[in-house]
Amino acid sequence: MNSSKHTELANHAWSVADLLRGDYKQSDYGKVILPFTVLRRLECVLAPTREKVAEIAEQHKDSGIDPDRFLRRASGHSFYNRSRLTLKKIAEDPQSAAMNLQVYVGAFSDNAQGVLERFEFAQQIKRLDSAGLLYKVIGKFTDLDLRPEVVPNHNMGYIFEELIRRFAEQSNETAGEHFTPREVIQLMVRLLVAPDGDALQLPGAVRTVLDPACGTGGMLSAMDDLITEFNKDATVEVYGQELNPESWAICRSDLMIKGQDPENIAFGNSFSDDGHARKTFDYMLANPPFGVEWKKVKDEVEHEHKALGEAGRFGAGLPRINDGSLLFLQHMISKMKPVDVNGGGGSRLAIVFNGSPLFTGAAGSGESEIRRWILENDWLEGIVALPDQLFYNTGISTYFWILTNRKSPDHKGKVVLLDARDQWQKMRKSLGDKRKQLGSDHIATVVKLYGEALAAADNTEHPLHDKVKVFRNEDFGYQRITVERPLKLRFEVTEETLAALEASKPIQKLPQAAALADAFKSLMDTSWDTKQEAWLALKDAVVQAGGTWPTGAPFNKALREVVGVRDPEGEVQLVKGQPEPDGELRDYENVPLGEDVEEYMKREVHPHVPDTWIDHTKTKIGYEIPFARRFYVYEPPRPLAEIDAELKALEAEIEGLLGEVTK
Repeated sequence: MNSSKHTELANHAWSVADLLRGDYKQSDYGKVILPFTVLRRLECVLAPTREKVAEIAEQHKDSGIDPDRFLRRASGHSFYNRSRLTLKKIAEDPQSAAMNLQVYVGAFSDNAQGVLERFEFAQQIKRLDSAGLLYKVIGKFTDLDLRPEVVPNHNMGYIFEELIRRFAEQSNETAGEHFTPREVIQLMVRLLVAPDGDALQLPGAVRTVLDPACGTGGMLSAMDDLITEFNKDATVEVYGQELNPESWAICRSDLMIKGQDPENIAFGNSFSDDGHARKTFDYMLANPPFGVEWKKVKDEVEHEHKALGEAGRFGAGLPRINDGSLLFLQHMISKMKPVDVNGGGGSRLAIVFNGSPLFTGAAGSGESEIRRWILENDWLEGIVALPDQLFYNTGISTYFWILTNRKSPDHKGKVVLLDARDQWQKMRKSLGDKRKQLGSDHIATVVKLYGEALAAADNTEHPLHDKVKVFRNEDFGYQRITVERPLKLRFEVTEETLAALEASKPIQKLPQAAALADAFKSLMDTSWDTKQEAWLALKDAVVQAGGTWPTGAPFNKALREVVGVRDPEGEVQLVKGQPEPDGELRDYENVPLGEDVEEYMKREVHPHVPDTWIDHTKTKIGYEIPFARRFYVYEPPRPLAEIDAELKALEAEIEGLLGEVTK
């Protein structure tokens, strides 16, 4: 089926909006159109065995035996409908349409009813009936031919995605929260599976696949298709979890029709209610929403982090509350199969991220610690930079992260960075923020280059040598050192000093505070180079005025804050014989992991600021992946003569245009 055909079918389904206008808000059209499309698809799939199933249901009506397995066998699917009713028959009796439709839906097997319940279908039946629209809507869908021989499962996915995209536009949502562009999925699954091609072709191959943010199930379907493309006899078991009820229902119905177990698609939040706890998988892939906060599940996530630590999913660290992307990655890593002593087992996973997880978070932060955990465990195989404007809901740059706990020997300790940002073609018509797409040639080019990345990076003659780079894991690590400079002060009494004295709480608590202020006035506009000189002069002034000099560290500290003034030529302040650091001059440097920090200071810092030192107690290890910086190519500015010539040409052109206007 070509794209125009599935667009035509989607248009037919969406034409129901003309009936709903006035009784429904635009943002609610999808609440009717999506479940009726699912219902019609289920009906078309079951049509060839409808009579046979109804007969068996009649035979077992009063037998006292649960006929479920007989009905499944008769239908040829994991679901069935016991009724002889059809949408066409229901539409022909407008007066009884609501009652008959409820009977018809109630005759479905429990798994199919569960799908329709997530759409709150019963409420829509009641609302449509009250508006006198139910039989008209049903009549529209009876004309929609969704038989599998006309609309294969793969193309049915396109129809659902097109309907969801329109629903999202009407309801001010983002379609990207529900599904990923198909060509992006194709690239993703091929990068994920390509290294395992030989193993997948072995007889009796069985593979499990998980998408913890599965939307309508596009990624799961693509993985199923690709694995069976390698081996048509392979068994592929797909699992997923989805938070959005409509997307969950569509994904589940798709699996039912394909003969997969719909119970493998869990409903709910993957963080707070893991639908696949204690399970592991051969492959995992996901496109979690970008930059979405995880405040709603904060208590559950933090509890698991603190109570279970590394025994739980989030032991490595917690990212900032406004972006849960790295939580998804940790969740997926926790479900990797262990590698056995013979090198068997293990998992591969791919996830779509924006640029934030590459570098957000300083050394010691949750994000940095998660990256450190991944790299130090040698799980990150590669990162692929994609073109911008590739997704429906964002035009920003995106990246595939590909991880595995069974790297090939030549990949161990290494990370591949592949720049595919120029692999795209312009779309004839934009869809939301999506203005670019990956052609089949682009997908083939990227998959091939990723497979030969190590050789391409080593071979300067390779045509795409500049598009791939290979680094050691530790190349992304750094030591964040704290560079201190000594506190240097001169001491003086001025109007500002007296004002600061009156504002100093530690000094104002003293009974002789007023006497101190009066005594200091006699030293107005006096300055000293050293603290000792200043303290002697101040103390003499207080004693001569008949006062007593306070003692104690709090007083001395407060007094220094009042009369001390930072001065690059001032006296270095000491604490236990060592220079006291000046917090206002404190700076930080990121030193590559493995480099001697003292040598770095001698080379990079001391020539400019010789009196600095490192506070080693504050050194932290951090990890970041500055992808764009690794591929940056310096472009020198154009010569001034060239720019000047261009400006003169523009001036001449403007003068010519103005001359024509004034004629």
